[in-house]
Amino acid sequence: MKLGTRPTSGTASGADRSQAGFTLAEVLAALLFMAIVIPVAMQGLHIASRAGVVAARKSEAAQVAERVLSESVALTNWNQSSQSGTIVEGDRQYRWTLQSQAWNQDLNEPTINLLSVEVTYPVQGQDYFVRLSTLVDSSADTISATNTTSTGTQTP
Repeated sequence: MKLGTRPTSGTASGADRSQAGFTLAEVLAALLFMAIVIPVAMQGLHIASRAGVVAARKSEAAQVAERVLSESVALTNWNQSSQSGTIVEGDRQYRWTLQSQAWNQDLNEPTINLLSVEVTYPVQGQDYFVRLSTLVDSSADTISATNTTSTGTQTP
């Protein structure tokens, strides 16, 4: 096996110079590519992170809403038009608002009420909410229908 040697003095031939490294244009093109790709990748990671946190908090907020709604129906304290409060779960706060309104079209006989609780929770500086509703028979003080859920984002 023979080892080749490079000349140490003088000028290198054209073939040696073309294999010696990257040209300035190639380095600038690579830097430009990196300047475009890195911010886009970071934005993608930020969006994925927010989506994961929102999903986890939405699940917790739905549990809080279900608990508030169940307690209100069981204690029959939903007869007031509106109530609100804050529940702390670990280091997170969930603001809730409970509203009761007549559900019947005929306002002369309001025997069924629509009971709705809206739980608001912040994620990375933006407020989101979960709304859970049920129908309650005000004459018998029992639940007369199943729960419905809606979710969304609050805009300031």
